[in-house]
Amino acid sequence: MGVEIYPGFAGASLVIDHSSESTSDRKDGKGVVRGVRTNEVGLDRSGRMKDSFEPGMQFNAKVTLLAEGAHGSLTKQAVKNFDLRGAVGADAQTYGMGVKEVWRVKPENCRAGEVIHTMGWPLDWKTYGGGWVYHMADGLVSLGLVIGLDYANPYLSPYRELQRMKHHPYFRKLLEGGERVAYGGRVINEGGVQSVPRLFFPGGALIGCSAGLVNVPKIKGTHNAMKSGMLAAETAFAQLERLMEEDSTEPVDMSEYESSLKDSWVWKELKEVRNLRPSFNTPLGIWGGMAYSGIDSLFLKGRVPWTFRHKGTDAGHTGKASGFKPIEYPPPEAPLSTDIMTSVSLTSTNHAEDQPIHLQLPFTSYYSNDSADSSPKDTSGLSKEELAVKARTHHVKVNVGEYAGLLGRACPAGVYEYVDAEKGEAGSWEGKRLVINSQNCIHCKLCDIKVPTQDITWTVPEGGGGPKYSVT
Repeated sequence: MGVEIYPGFAGASLVIDHSSESTSDRKDGKGVVRGVRTNEVGLDRSGRMKDSFEPGMQFNAKVTLLAEGAHGSLTKQAVKNFDLRGAVGADAQTYGMGVKEVWRVKPENCRAGEVIHTMGWPLDWKTYGGGWVYHMADGLVSLGLVIGLDYANPYLSPYRELQRMKHHPYFRKLLEGGERVAYGGRVINEGGVQSVPRLFFPGGALIGCSAGLVNVPKIKGTHNAMKSGMLAAETAFAQLERLMEEDSTEPVDMSEYESSLKDSWVWKELKEVRNLRPSFNTPLGIWGGMAYSGIDSLFLKGRVPWTFRHKGTDAGHTGKASGFKPIEYPPPEAPLSTDIMTSVSLTSTNHAEDQPIHLQLPFTSYYSNDSADSSPKDTSGLSKEELAVKARTHHVKVNVGEYAGLLGRACPAGVYEYVDAEKGEAGSWEGKRLVINSQNCIHCKLCDIKVPTQDITWTVPEGGGGPKYSVT
């Protein structure tokens, strides 16, 4: 027994075996997962091989457990290929965008172990979200804000909401004389049990946040993730032993893992709080949610015959700009609040600039392994380059024309910009074009989830690229 770790190598796509031997007892034709592949490295921005080129590698496995965190790229492939949501009638997953900072405050302002959660301001009463302050050791304080990505107003900026929150007198006093040492951002699952898909597929399973096992009211999922990993390992071990004894080559059946998880305290905990998050999705907004959640948390404990459902995707909840007024955010007051690029510099994020952009619009993948490419099938007879330009033009037309360039504000790392274009420039619309500053990406996954056109796919960059978090 042993463990092999491959730092610097990112799993880019699933190895799905459609051979007759693997699927002889399967009638759906969806195949069996046999492992993962990495992307090629050493390609330039246009997909041409550089001197440093190395082909991707294939890692074969009898069991593949996906533990990528929220909205993982391999998990997306598995859910889509095996229809894991449709198989159990699960709702679409819904997410929150968390942006956070770590400060070193004056000794008299740090109370190690103190935990504060907030709700409401700076958000309006129709937008779900809340903040936190965690006093840690050595004079460090973690603070941040989570905003439900089902928000409607396309003018909202999660980053600027966090900066505005720090202008509150409580935060001004807490942070006065302090130093900001870290910044970060990541989406978290908020769907609860309603959004948990089937947890197994031929040859593998979903664990942790890939499965969506976050206790939303507690903003906590690590305990559930660890337990799901333990149960999946036990099931995998038992199944591999059985197949060895029977000298069988059939795909590993991980269905017992789902049964074990649903019989564990994890499922009981998630069922108890299943109605709290969706209770905020009513015309009463935050007030209705607080009233129901209080009663359910204190008295009902989830012991009710109903389950509130999530209606649609987060992108689908986005309203058109014509129905809203731009939000007037206060200007930065350094060092208390700063512009976005000053914050991004604290993430130490890094991507080689001369590599294919890992934030892909349709028909823009340069990798030879296209199983991760989500581009729609085309029968128009146009070349791939022509289709890419057409897709880019459509993206700009809808996102600028109808949603006022939402990603330019929603992205917490300044990756997306809609800038002036030259007349007749390919991919532009009405004098605007899209610029993707992929080197700034902090891998939060917001764009993949929230963009109204649902035409951006987050894929893995060359291994080793991304933020280098330390104290966040």
